[in-house]
Amino acid sequence: MLLNNQFNKIMTYKKAVHLFLVAFIIAANACTVQKSGSTKKNADLLNIINKNFTDAASQYKVMMKNISADKFPKTYHPKTDKFETSNSGWWCSGFYPGTLLYLYEQTKDAALNDEALRILKPLEKEQFNKGTHDLGFMMFCSFGNANRIDPKPAYKDILINSAKSLSTRFNPKVGCIKSWNSKENDFIVIVDNMMNLELLFWATRVTGDSSFYNIAITHANTTIKNHYRPDHSSYHVLNYNPETGVVQQKKTAQGAADESAWARGQAWGFYGFVVMFRETKDKKYLDMATSIAGFLLNHPNLPADKIPYWDFNAPGIPNALRDASAASIIASALLELSGYVDKQKAKEYISNAETMIRSLSADQYKAAPGTNGGFILMHGVGHMPAGTEVDTPLTYGDYYFVEAMKRYQEL
Repeated sequence: MLLNNQFNKIMTYKKAVHLFLVAFIIAANACTVQKSGSTKKNADLLNIINKNFTDAASQYKVMMKNISADKFPKTYHPKTDKFETSNSGWWCSGFYPGTLLYLYEQTKDAALNDEALRILKPLEKEQFNKGTHDLGFMMFCSFGNANRIDPKPAYKDILINSAKSLSTRFNPKVGCIKSWNSKENDFIVIVDNMMNLELLFWATRVTGDSSFYNIAITHANTTIKNHYRPDHSSYHVLNYNPETGVVQQKKTAQGAADESAWARGQAWGFYGFVVMFRETKDKKYLDMATSIAGFLLNHPNLPADKIPYWDFNAPGIPNALRDASAASIIASALLELSGYVDKQKAKEYISNAETMIRSLSADQYKAAPGTNGGFILMHGVGHMPAGTEVDTPLTYGDYYFVEAMKRYQEL
């Protein structure tokens, strides 16, 4: 009897272990990027991408000549031939070194790497900047890529300090990281902030401190609850009561109207929720990402070339300006998302991303060599209502265009 009991216990234990392993394998497979059967890369597009990388490297060598000391590229004004720069505290400061590092990976051109390492130096101090929510953009697109390519303790420390600085802007009563500083009774959160959460996930992985992770998921959950409309379009700006967490206003700053769908805002949110699923494997974030993709790709105002108007509800469509930067962000996010869905959806996402990359690679959007201040893409729209960076190149447009092409190569 004793032997039988022991035998039964052993068999029960073995069965439990077996069931656990089966469940684990199923779950892992469900969350793994599909590596076969989902798509066949287009050889012609790969040739276009290879040429784009070569041309982009040449363009950024042109741009280097426009950069002095501790200044960062901001935009170029073709009508006045004016190259505009910023200091390291501008929210876009991380895209220039990030793009250089992406291009260095593709071309192995040491000049690009040298320039990236040079410009990282004046950016280092922003690790302690607690006055901005954009430390993900500023520090993870720059030092994150530097650390991925050539890991160093100094990079790791800078990124951890950046995550700590970003975390100081979290308000547990609101459940969000503050975006813009405003009046005492306002707590402003913009949908763009979804892009800065990746830094927090990285910080939890390398430190074991779950507080970064918890802030990220709390922010994302609050964003789902309040920022999104039933059609899965997003408001740009929400104003919360900092004491109660109650939503006081839903509005826009850079869009056409409070109830419109500002294109780059939709792109930021979409990309952010793809990252959320990658980092948590929580299906609600996958559902959110695919729903936003549905809104974007099935919108009646999305042009045939898949380069969105600056706002999906912009006045003057079909003559409204396009935003190449929004297309770059969406294309990059679609390519990652294609690895988390079934074959039919993957094919749809990749096909749309291919169209976007082809369109951005054409003369209409891609600058001729030696022109455009050294930027790769033309026709971005920064802040239409304010009249700034309208129909100009944008550093983040270049960054996500290069990232999208890199992701396509790696499918």
